[in-house]
Amino acid sequence: MRRALDIAFFGSSLVSSYWNGAATYYRGVVRGLAARGHRVTFYEPDAFERQRHRDMPDPSWAKVVVYANDPGEALRMVDAARAADVVVKSSGVGVHDALLEQAVLASRRAGSTVVFWDVDAAATLDRVEEDAADPFRALVPRYDMIFTYGGGPPVVGRYRTLGARACAPVYNALDPDTHFRVAREPRFACALALLANRLPDRERRVDDFFFAAARALPDRGFLLGGSGWDDKEAPPNVRRIGHVPTADHNALNSSALLVLNVARDGMAANGFSPATRIFEAAGAGACIVTDAWNGIEAFLEPGREVLVARDGDDVARFVKRVDRAQARIIGGAARRRVVAEHTYTLRARQVEALLIGADTPSRELNA
Repeated sequence: MRRALDIAFFGSSLVSSYWNGAATYYRGVVRGLAARGHRVTFYEPDAFERQRHRDMPDPSWAKVVVYANDPGEALRMVDAARAADVVVKSSGVGVHDALLEQAVLASRRAGSTVVFWDVDAAATLDRVEEDAADPFRALVPRYDMIFTYGGGPPVVGRYRTLGARACAPVYNALDPDTHFRVAREPRFACALALLANRLPDRERRVDDFFFAAARALPDRGFLLGGSGWDDKEAPPNVRRIGHVPTADHNALNSSALLVLNVARDGMAANGFSPATRIFEAAGAGACIVTDAWNGIEAFLEPGREVLVARDGDDVARFVKRVDRAQARIIGGAARRRVVAEHTYTLRARQVEALLIGADTPSRELNA
């Protein structure tokens, strides 16, 4: 018999992807857990104008609680979540993170499980390892489990060194009901598309892989989606379209000849960290070009299911050489691989096994 869990989840946002690249990941994991009979309440702050840029209404598969951007309200939410079987604090909520990280541990009741879910483990570990006085460092051994959204053996080893009781990567994945191939749309037509918010630890790599390729191919059209790029100097063949709502991701991924993934610095250096965008694009059957990082072959086979670029010159060569028929073959192979091995249904089963293995008391479900 499986057991149903009441799960309280503190994250950046479930209902808005605005300045929130983890939205698709949260939705996939939470929806997958709900499909297995677990009840999730997602607590998110009213911050960074995310509520003004919602991609979706409150879903049927989770209860969403939006609280005021105030430390007192954050603590009140922790108190409300105390009755849950499992309390999750994710990294990168964006406001009152340090407060929440301590509060969920301080409010732990007998028999509950408290999890830290790190959606940017490389950055968290770099910060904590460089500063012995970082407040989170002392909290790591107090969490029952650390989940990470990537990082593989290197991240697990680093968290173990900091005293983590248990650490498991729960990778990004595909929800086939959400991301799939659609008809091409002229507004997203281009030779190469990149969807990425402008962040300090990604911008240099975007310069190297995206803008360098665009400058090398002035006769090809390049599309840049994501927030923060308005004042970025760019060649005339780069069209900037700003924030792209989740509902438009399928059209973008289906319309571009090639779709580029550029990892953030820490994730590229650490490896084993496929971005959400890779699985979204694969779900739409896109031909993906990714910057090189260790572990890509654990998710997609280079050359057959994904194209791997070492620099902007490689990206430019792919743009020149790959035609629509080749792109469709590679994209189709990627979709078949992720549907078979990398779905949120499978990730939810993994999370369930980890949580129930922690001997969390709960109601029983039929298997």
